[in-house]
Amino acid sequence: MRSLSVTLLALLLLAPGPAAAQASFRVTHKVDRTTATHTILAGEVFNDAAADAAEVYVTAEALDPAGKRLAQGIAWVGGVRARGSEAYTVRVPLVRGATRYRVYVSGFQLGFGRSEAP
Repeated sequence: MRSLSVTLLALLLLAPGPAAAQASFRVTHKVDRTTATHTILAGEVFNDAAADAAEVYVTAEALDPAGKRLAQGIAWVGGVRARGSEAYTVRVPLVRGATRYRVYVSGFQLGFGRSEAP
């Protein structure tokens, strides 16, 4: 029983976690337009993995010059095929002091229904 426990622990430690899965995505973004209350960002999510990704979400953050998050928006992208890409738009509340934006994949299911949230 002890050897089985050690083997399972070793497999868990060696299995790729969310950070490794996150590395299979690239995200581009640009400011599409600004309204009185929001900035709309548009871009693409690229899936460099050999497996399809489903239920992909992106989070966009408005940052101040020091990199502090001032506001955020979350958008559902949907599915992104293996070695493919999918366009998205996301709304971020307009806040004073924001000088740049950071966008990243914040949730997805990669292959076989395994859920990841980095």
